Amino acid sequence: MAKKIVIALGGNAIQNKDASAASQQASIRQTLEKLKPLFESDASIVISHGNGPQIGNLLIQQAKSHSTQTPAMPLDVCGAMTQGMIGYWLETETNRMLQKMNSHKHVGTVITRVEVNADDPHLSNPTKPIGPFYSKEEAEKLQETDQNSVYKEDAGRGYRKVVPSPIPVSILEHDLIQTLLENDNIVIACGGGGIPVIRKEDTFEGIEAVIDKDFASETLAELIEADTLMILTAVPNVFVNYNTPEEKALTDVDVTTLNNYVKEGQFSEGSMLPKIEAAIKFIGEDSHREVIITDLDNAYDAIRNGTGTHIHL
Repeated sequence: MAKKIVIALGGNAIQNKDASAASQQASIRQTLEKLKPLFESDASIVISHGNGPQIGNLLIQQAKSHSTQTPAMPLDVCGAMTQGMIGYWLETETNRMLQKMNSHKHVGTVITRVEVNADDPHLSNPTKPIGPFYSKEEAEKLQETDQNSVYKEDAGRGYRKVVPSPIPVSILEHDLIQTLLENDNIVIACGGGGIPVIRKEDTFEGIEAVIDKDFASETLAELIEADTLMILTAVPNVFVNYNTPEEKALTDVDVTTLNNYVKEGQFSEGSMLPKIEAAIKFIGEDSHREVIITDLDNAYDAIRNGTGTHIHL
């Protein structure tokens, strides 16, 4: 039976320093070329991706063009816009690759809404910095203009808007994604962690928040009963005692050992810890599930030859 794999791409797979459309498309083409062997396999594949640089740039554009005639769009709408933009680029380059392979497969993007709890405590404690930097005076002026927004100093570099980062509880489009996979399609979904929505009467409404991409990818992987969650990041392995003389790469590790490393504070909150927490949650009590954390260059080799960090029950 073919494996079902959710591949979570880091932001570095899409944008480096140059934020132009042409540069980002070139980065995506290089990314997909490295994933080509996976597309040539019989695996069912979902690609999720980050959108940090893109939504930051979009928020700058929205702020600078804001007027009565062209009002700035809210955060949930900006998230949807980046999902469509990056999905379009990924589709274009994936289709180019599939054509060269003479593959019968198709690729499509699902603009994905991620349900969160309306009473999630994270919603009342905005911590996730987004968008451009401002001086203290600029931030205070913006705060006066929109009293629902919160601005905080970010690592001494200036003030930024901070928004909540709630925990995902469901992916509204997961049945649709499952159907597309069953019909041998490659699916792009959960871009930027998805659009955070809460249940309201007979529908769902977007909120000003940002969901962690790795948590959203993990939730989707659970719902579609994936075999493997592959988290691609900037390093080939997960390390303990990182950047010290005792640094050690983890290659094959069980969740009990990993939990102990978490308790020791081995993983930094801003980078590796969310990936580790997502991995532990996905494995749960299922011995058939696996999480692979590695970099883009080693993605296929990690599946085929066991490189990277493999996490299991």
